[in-house]
Amino acid sequence: MSNLPADFSYSEDHEWINAPADKVEGETVRIGITSVAADRLGEVVFAELPEVGDDVTAGETCGEVESTKSVSDLYSPVTGTVTAVNDAVHDDYATINNDPFGEGWLFEVEVSEAGELQTAEEYAAANGVN
Repeated sequence: MSNLPADFSYSEDHEWINAPADKVEGETVRIGITSVAADRLGEVVFAELPEVGDDVTAGETCGEVESTKSVSDLYSPVTGTVTAVNDAVHDDYATINNDPFGEGWLFEVEVSEAGELQTAEEYAAANGVN
């Protein structure tokens, strides 16, 4: 499965959370874009992220990621309240491309409800990832 962390969950819109979907309600999770999304976007040059205290809803737009190729909406994979934003990505947007599952995380949410999420195997199969 390439470099997809097996213990993460994935949305069909190419976002990830750093936990299994069945264990997130009441927890705080990190959210980012997958390596599939980062590869398709190309070099990320800007990211508009939600702010701490914002409420986000699973499946709804909560920001955008701009690359040299295009602008892509960012969808929240969970419903809840934003508790942290990774300011480091604003200092170096290349981090999103270089380490999408690690230092390139985007924001954290205290989850009230999970959206429709896939396991790493399901996401890989749906997106042709080896």
